[in-house]
Amino acid sequence: MRIGIDVGGTHTDAVLVKSNEVVASCKVLTSQNISDGLLNALDSLLQQASSEPADLQAVMIGTTQFTNAVVERRSLERVAVIRVGLPSGASIPPTTGWPDDLVAAVNPLVFMISGGHTYDGLEISPLDLDALDSALQKISEQGIRQIAVASIFAPSDPAQELAIEQHILRQFPQMDLTLSHRIGQLGLLERENAAILNASLKPLAQRVISSFGEALASRSISCPFYISQNDGTLMDEVMARQFPALTFSSGPTNSLRGASLLTGLEDAIVIDIGGTTSDIGVLKGGFPRQSNLSASVGGVRTNFRMPDILPLGLGGGSIVKPDGSQIGPVSVGYQLPQMGRVFGGDTLTATDIAVASGGADLGDASLLQDLPASLIASVNELMHQMLDEGVDRMKSSRDPVPVILVGGGALLVSKPLKQASTLLKPEYSGVANAIGAAHSQIGCDMERMIVGDASARRTVLEEMKLHLRDQLRQAGGKLETARIADQEETAVSYMATPAVRVRMKMVADLDLPGEAHAAG
Repeated sequence: MRIGIDVGGTHTDAVLVKSNEVVASCKVLTSQNISDGLLNALDSLLQQASSEPADLQAVMIGTTQFTNAVVERRSLERVAVIRVGLPSGASIPPTTGWPDDLVAAVNPLVFMISGGHTYDGLEISPLDLDALDSALQKISEQGIRQIAVASIFAPSDPAQELAIEQHILRQFPQMDLTLSHRIGQLGLLERENAAILNASLKPLAQRVISSFGEALASRSISCPFYISQNDGTLMDEVMARQFPALTFSSGPTNSLRGASLLTGLEDAIVIDIGGTTSDIGVLKGGFPRQSNLSASVGGVRTNFRMPDILPLGLGGGSIVKPDGSQIGPVSVGYQLPQMGRVFGGDTLTATDIAVASGGADLGDASLLQDLPASLIASVNELMHQMLDEGVDRMKSSRDPVPVILVGGGALLVSKPLKQASTLLKPEYSGVANAIGAAHSQIGCDMERMIVGDASARRTVLEEMKLHLRDQLRQAGGKLETARIADQEETAVSYMATPAVRVRMKMVADLDLPGEAHAAG
C-alpha cells in the first residue's frame, strides 16, 4: 500500500491506495506548521483503513511550499551567481528583469568569468580559474554558501560547469552548488534564473523535507517517501533537497495524472476546479503536456519543464456580482463555509449558484430562494461559457475532445460543455491530486544538441538513453519498466553546421519490494 498527499494552500488532500483501489481518502485543512496538517491526514487515513504503518511501502507528497516562498518573497537564501561566458554574454547581467523586491530578497552577489561553449561544443574561451578563485574568496568572506553556476550552452556541453563544481568543492566543501544544466534547458538567461531560484530555496528545502521525514517517523512510518515534480513524476528525498524548484506547479500536474488514472484516458482535457481558480491542462500520453514557452515564477522567466496550464479566475468561492455580470476573479477562498450564502453568509458565490440551479446539494438551499431565476440561469450559463472557452483555447483541434472534471469545485459544472465530446467526473475526483501523487512514477529528462549526420544522432540518442536509465536506477526506478515518455527533436536554424535540439524524458515504476505496481 502507498499514501499520496497533496499539500495545498488551503487543504491537504490524502489517499491510501492498494494497487488501483482507493482504500481511504480525506481532506483536512493545511496548517501553518505544515507537519500538523500532514499528521492529521496520516492519522485519518490509517484510522479509516485500520492499517498499520508497517503495511506502507511508500509515501508520495506534493507541496506548494517552494512556489509560495518565491511568490511571497520569504525564506529565500542569499545566492552567489557565477556566469561563465566572457568575453561574450556580458551585456545583460544576471537577474535583469527581476522584480525589485525579489532581487532584494535574494540579494545576489554576481561574478562573470571567461569560458563557455558554442552550440556545437567549441570553447568560447578557456575557463578562467584565476577569476573563479578571486570570486570564491569574496563569496567565502561574505559567508555565502549557495552558488548558482550558469555557463553558455551548458546543456549541450556541461564540461565547464562540472569542472567548476569540482574546483570549488575541493577548496570549499561546505559550499552548495546549483549547476544550471541540471535544472534548465538551452537559453542562458532563463536557465540562469531557474538555477538562482533553486539555489535560494535549498536551505528551505532542507527544513521542509526534514519536517516531512520527522512527521512520518513520529507515526512509525519507515518506508521511503518521494516528492512530486512538475512533470508528473517523482523524485526521491535526496534529489528533492537538491532541486526544490522542480516542484513548481506540481499541484495541477498531480491533478492531471490523477484524472488519467481515475478514468483510464491518456489523451484528454482536464479541468481542476478549486476554491479560487480552475486550472485547465492537457493530457498527452497520460502525462501533462509541457509548455514550450518560458514559464514565469514569481515574476521571473525560467525555462525548466513546466506543465502547460491555463488558469481561470473561477472556483467554488468566486464572488458573483449582484447583477450577475461577472464571476471572480476575487474569491472568498477558505472562508466559503462562513461567507457563502448557502451556508448562512451574505456573499453570493459560484457555489451558491450551483446549488440554486440544482447542480449541487450542500448547505441550505432555502437560503437562496430570493435569487431571481433569471440571475441563476445567466450566471450558471456564464460559468459554463468560461470553461468552454478555456477548453477551446487548450485543445489542439476544432473537434470536441474528452474532458475530465476534478477538484472540489467540480460541482459547478451541471450540464454538458459544448467543447467536450464526453464529460467525465470520476469517483474520488475531489482528491485526484493526491491520487496522482500516489501513482506517480520516477522520471528524469535531459537535453542535448546534436551536430552532424544521422550517425551522430544515433550515438547521442543512445548516450542519452543510457544516462537516463542510470539516473532512474539511482532514484529507485524499476529498470525493466523504463520507457521513453516523450522525445522532442527541433532543427536549429541558421547554423553553419546542421544541428538538432533533442529533449528526452524517461519514466519507470518505483522498485518497491512486494508490490505489483499499477501505475501506467
